[in-house]
Amino acid sequence: MITQLAENVFWAGIVDWAIRRFHGRELSTHRGTTYNSYLILDEKKVLVDTVWEPFAQEWLDSFRQVIDPAKIDVVVANHSEPDHSGALPLLMQACPNAAVIVSKRGAESIPGHYHRKWNLKAVGTGERLPIGRRELVFIEAPMLHWPDSMFTYLAPDGILMPNDAFGQHYAAPFRFNDQADQEELYEEALKYYVNILTPFSTQVARKIDELLALNLPVTAIAPSHGVIWRKDPLQIVRHYQEWAAQKPQRRAAILYDTMWQATRRMAEAVGDGLAAEGVPYKVVHAAVTDRNDALVEVFRAKAVIVGSPTLNNGLLPSIMPLLEDLKGLRFKNKVGAAFGSYGWSGEGVKLIEQHLAACRMPPAAPGVLAKWQPTADDLEKCRALGRAVAAAVLKNG
Repeated sequence: MITQLAENVFWAGIVDWAIRRFHGRELSTHRGTTYNSYLILDEKKVLVDTVWEPFAQEWLDSFRQVIDPAKIDVVVANHSEPDHSGALPLLMQACPNAAVIVSKRGAESIPGHYHRKWNLKAVGTGERLPIGRRELVFIEAPMLHWPDSMFTYLAPDGILMPNDAFGQHYAAPFRFNDQADQEELYEEALKYYVNILTPFSTQVARKIDELLALNLPVTAIAPSHGVIWRKDPLQIVRHYQEWAAQKPQRRAAILYDTMWQATRRMAEAVGDGLAAEGVPYKVVHAAVTDRNDALVEVFRAKAVIVGSPTLNNGLLPSIMPLLEDLKGLRFKNKVGAAFGSYGWSGEGVKLIEQHLAACRMPPAAPGVLAKWQPTADDLEKCRALGRAVAAAVLKNG
């Protein structure tokens, strides 16, 4: 259903209630998502971003509530990823003479995806396009989260359309933040940031500073996924500044997997040690916990404590993706620790510590290794590990 944002400005997207995996199978979307597209009717008819290709015909048909798609003069492609640009080929059949506005890097990525000869126009930060009584202002935003990413600002309405920045994978019955369940909204906004934008936190902080320095009035922030921020729209910008600073809470995340409960018992004993010093923690069983949700716990925590038995001279398969994520997402300002059990070779703890070192998470204490099932002494060593990690958290938190 088309929804009005301002006079002759409309949300014209798709709500996808059913999707549960995104970026292929990489990202969980427990609450679905939306593909947000924005229609501006002035002397020139403008469409900002499209939707994912499976919804292209449904999306295009919905325009006819307000306009014949053939009358669109300008299409802005803020980002070429197919969940935002997938309907471009069908749209451009309807309006083949429309100009397609892209960032300088988008001039490479859009043709790279679709191999079509459209009327592309590349723009840079600060360039403006009058469309009647309004104008569009373009702001390049490389690595938020692709090199081709761009923001589009609608003046004088004060509507910022930043594509993947400030969004959430969140399907909801209404389009605006003040109509949403606030707890769900911020859970999804944080998860989105952690799993997509954390590696680019330096660029996020810099781009926000640049954006605020432009002194553009902002009445709404209309991202490419989730709800539109119209009530106190800069609240999500302030949260991004906080998240980009990566100042973790004084808490710990214990990530583990187990074969015969030895490492589970060790994980719980580590938790006992943390609790004894007043440090809150979450125990995350990697084999049965959604990986993207686990990474939110890691993001929040000052300490990351990882446990696994040794299997085939290595670690359990459920642990390895998390360790790769810790490296790829470039978490900052954390300490690490390791524990594990073994029956034969016992390399697990050493391997975890090597991974944590590669993630720049210095050890808060030496790891604990138990042979077979942990003894009472082994469990006490785990409690001592928890207390030592707690001391590091409280000292540096």
